[in-house]
This record gives sequence, structure tokens and C-alpha cells, in this order.
Amino acid sequence: MTRTPLRPLARILDARRKGENPDSIERENIRLRQEAQRDRDRARAQGRLMMMGVLFFCAFAAVGGKMGQLAASEPAEPRTAAPGAVIAAQRADIVDRNGRILATNLTTHSLYAHPQDMIEPERAARELAVIFPDLEEERLLDWFTGPSKFRWIKRKISPEQMQAVHDIGEPGLLFGPREMRLYPNGRLAAHILGGAGFGREAVASAEIEGRAGIEKVFDDYLRDPANGGAPLTLTLDLTVQAAVERVLGGGMRLMNAKGASAILMEAATGEIVAMASLPDFDPNDRPAPPTEGDQSDSPLFNRAVQGVYELGSTFKILTAAQALDLGLANPETLIDANAPMTWGKHKIGEFEGKNYGPRLSVTDIIVKSSNVGTARMALQIGKERHQAFLDSLGFFDPTPVELIEAPISRPFLPDRWGDIHTITVSYGHGMSASPLHLATAYASVLNGGLRVRPTLVRGQPHEIGPRVVSEEVSEAARDMLRQVVVRGTASFGEVPGYAVGGKTGTADKPRRNGPGYEEDKTITTFASIFPAHDPKYVLVVTLDEPTQMVSGEPRRTAGWTAVPVAAEIIRRTAPLLGLRPEIEPVPLDRVTLTSN
Repeated sequence: MTRTPLRPLARILDARRKGENPDSIERENIRLRQEAQRDRDRARAQGRLMMMGVLFFCAFAAVGGKMGQLAASEPAEPRTAAPGAVIAAQRADIVDRNGRILATNLTTHSLYAHPQDMIEPERAARELAVIFPDLEEERLLDWFTGPSKFRWIKRKISPEQMQAVHDIGEPGLLFGPREMRLYPNGRLAAHILGGAGFGREAVASAEIEGRAGIEKVFDDYLRDPANGGAPLTLTLDLTVQAAVERVLGGGMRLMNAKGASAILMEAATGEIVAMASLPDFDPNDRPAPPTEGDQSDSPLFNRAVQGVYELGSTFKILTAAQALDLGLANPETLIDANAPMTWGKHKIGEFEGKNYGPRLSVTDIIVKSSNVGTARMALQIGKERHQAFLDSLGFFDPTPVELIEAPISRPFLPDRWGDIHTITVSYGHGMSASPLHLATAYASVLNGGLRVRPTLVRGQPHEIGPRVVSEEVSEAARDMLRQVVVRGTASFGEVPGYAVGGKTGTADKPRRNGPGYEEDKTITTFASIFPAHDPKYVLVVTLDEPTQMVSGEPRRTAGWTAVPVAAEIIRRTAPLLGLRPEIEPVPLDRVTLTSN
């Protein structure tokens, strides 16, 4: 911009020439300059006022729009923003086959402390020790008076405990909302469910993750929001499971056993209706795994799946079924049963030195539980075919059931399988497997001869087959097992109306330290089916170190221990399973005609 001088020389000279006062020119120029400056200031002020008006209008419009949006939206509880990844605490329920809750989530609170905000740490420590007896007052005081600015007190507390802590009135004691895993049935099906615990934690939430059992295997499924919270349905029947555990616990105490297990399985499908292992635990307060001693003595040990035992004479029906299927014998074929039997430097004898010889039918070998007769059949079958048959029944691999403990429970097999191993394994010695292996094998052989896969999860496609024995052989094996209960070693297993069939097995326990077997410690097993003519269910009961006193003498065989426990389980559960008692027809050769 060109600046006009206040006293321009040309105008001054012109004014002097005309006789005018030159100072008036300067005053006029000052006036004009001031008027121009005033016009510029007025225009600038008007622009600023216009801009401020526009800004105020936009601000009021934004506030009004937000108010309108809030007024039109649904009310919601505000959430506190927290840095870091969001912790997903929601976990789907687990239910039984009838939809009854086995595991669910419960909203609770955690308790933590900010020691720097505490007013009376001594009083807080003293009163917290009263509310939570497992906490020591001295340790709490060390926490509250130390340099730490944050301390967990309890990961989960009950509403009553929360109120008691609130009544202390200490501002440094704070609560955080969270969900915890709840097992409303307590110890029921503890080894199947396994339990859950907290993973990633924050003061406002915690991630729930499976620790063992079904909770661990299906951890991803239960936490996946894509499933829409759909529950995981198990094959268990909660009512039947409760009855099995109650009877098994009573039988374990009555027989003075240190442990017990029971498996109730559908013969046709492999679905496990009930599975119990004792001693057990409460998954709401899962104990820590033992760090020393025998792991099998821990309540966390699942004897039905992890327990690998010699199952004794329960294997004999498998040997007989293979011999029948190969055409080597029929139920009436006579077998040399003279005892003892010599094979190389080994002698095969019978229980308590008995001799059932000189010959027994295949049926009577099973009824009397003859080791020698079974060994003779196994030698006719041959080593390779015997191994292949056991392999087809799943005895060479871990069970495929949906438990995290199952893959590590591999059967113990002979290092070098010779003829002597074929003999001993045929009657259940020299090879160890779990009760679940045995239940699966019985279901496969006795359901008509089709291999089943054990399962705990409802709704999955059942893997049935291939065929392991013919239908005729399966029926013959069922008849033999029925005779074991009617007139053999399992006479205490009779349950009127349910035609129980089964086989006993008694095996000495191996010594923990060193070779050989314990003298007075046994594993007793009763593997049974009911009804025997059309088996709907397989039941395997195993007792660890049972002793039943009869007339002042200790009885440690399965016929005196496992059999009566299994019979009581069948008596209690068969009506719950919808099985009606039936009158078993008496064979005509046992009917006597009389005249008045």
C-alpha cells in the first residue's frame, strides 16, 4: 500500500504561491488518514463478529444434535474405559443329556487393595483375617505397609464376604466385578468336568479357562462368542451319575477299598451315561496337583481313564469270543483244562490251586474262570491273531474319549510278545489297560459285534464299526456271561428282572518298588451287561485294594467285592434308565411236571 505524505511538497509550494496556509493541508491529510483507518478497523471487527457468530452457531448445533441423539437412544450403563486388550470372561454352560446344568457362570466380585490409600491398615488386616480364615493377619499387614501400590486379596468372594469387607469402611479396599465358573452339583462328575480357573486378570474382569477334563478339551468352543452361548451337551445323565457315585462311594467304604471307579456306557453307541472315580474333589475348589508321592493317590487322578491296571479274568470272554469267531470252538467244545499247565519253564495254575480238568466246555471255562482252559484257546488262536484282535478292540492305543487325560493313558504291553504273553494276556495278566478300555471292548463284542467309540459329548456322529465278531458269536458270548452270574463266580451280581451277565476279574497289584506282586493287595473288576439277552448298557466296576470280611476271613476277590457293588448300581440305575424288569423265562429242561 502506497503511503501519502502529510505535507506533499507540490501542494505546499502551490499553497504559498496562492497565499494559503500550508498547515491546513497537513491537517486535512491527517483527517483523511484517520477516516481510512477507522473504516478498515470497522470492516475487520465486522468480519470477526461474523466468524464468531458462525462458530457459536456450529457449536450450539453440535450440542443440540448430541442431545437429540441421546434423547432418542436406549439408556445404557456407562462403562469405564481401560487400556489394553479386552478380556473375554463369558463362557458357555455345560449341560447333561437332559439339559440340566453341570457348569455355568456366576457374577461375583474380586477384592484387591491400594495400600497407599489405606487409613488404618492394622485394623483392616485384623478384620480381613476374621472374614477370610485362610489369610494370615501378619501377612496382610506386611502387604498393606509395604512399598507395593496394588495387592490382590481374593480373586473371588461371596456376596456375604463382600458386605463384611464393605462394613470395614476402609477406602483402600476395593472390589472388581467378574464372572467365575460355578459347578452347582459340587463333586458330582468332577473328573469329567475337570474344573476351570482364571487366566488373564484385570480388576474389572478375568478370563476363565479350562484346567482339566471336558473344560480343558473344549476350552476354545466354550469361549467362542461365535457359538452364541450355546451350551455344550454331554452324554451324562445327572440323576444316574448321582446314583452311581452314591452307590460306588458306599461300596468303597463297605469293602475298605482305597479307590474305586465305575463306567456305565450305552452298548450300541459308546455314549457314557455315567463315569465315576473315587476319591474325588470339588471342582469349585480344585486342589493343586501333588508334587510328590504316588500320583494315583491324588483325588485328581481319574481311575476310570488314567488308571491302567491288570484287569484279570475279565479278558477271558474276549479270548473265547475270538476262538468262536475263528471257528476254532463253539460254546460246547471241550477243552483240556488239567492244571497246572506247563509251558516251557512256566506253570499255569488255577486260583487257590484248583483243577477244573480234565476237560471243560468253553462255556464252563468262562463260568468257572479257568486260566488253563483259556490259555489252551489262546494257543490255538496264535500270537499274531490274538494281538490283532486286541488291537481291533482298542487295547493298544489310548482311548479316544474327550478328556485331556485320555491321550496320556496308554496301555502297558509286553516289550516282546511271545507265546507265554499270549497265554497270560488271554486271562488278563501281563498287560494293563484302563477300565474305559475294558468297557469299550465289552460294548463292541457284546452289542452284536460292532466296534464303538467311547464318547462324552452328545450330538456328535457315532462311529460304529468295523465288525469285530459275528452276531452269532456276540450272542453266544452274552449267553456265557449270563451263566457266570446264574451259576458262576458272579452269583452276587443277580438283579431280579434285569438278567445281568458279566465276568469277574481279580489281579494282584504290582509292587511299587521292585518286581513281583503284592501278597494281600488286589484290583478287582466286574464287567457286566444288562439285560444279557439284548444288552442296552455295559457297566464296569473296579475297586482298588478291597477287603471284605466274611466269617472272620478276608475276601479280596471280585466275586465278593466288585460284584455286589455293581449289582446295587444296576438295581438303582436300571429304573432311572427306563428299563422295566422282565420275568426271565425258565429253560424247559429245568421245568418239573407234577401231578395233584
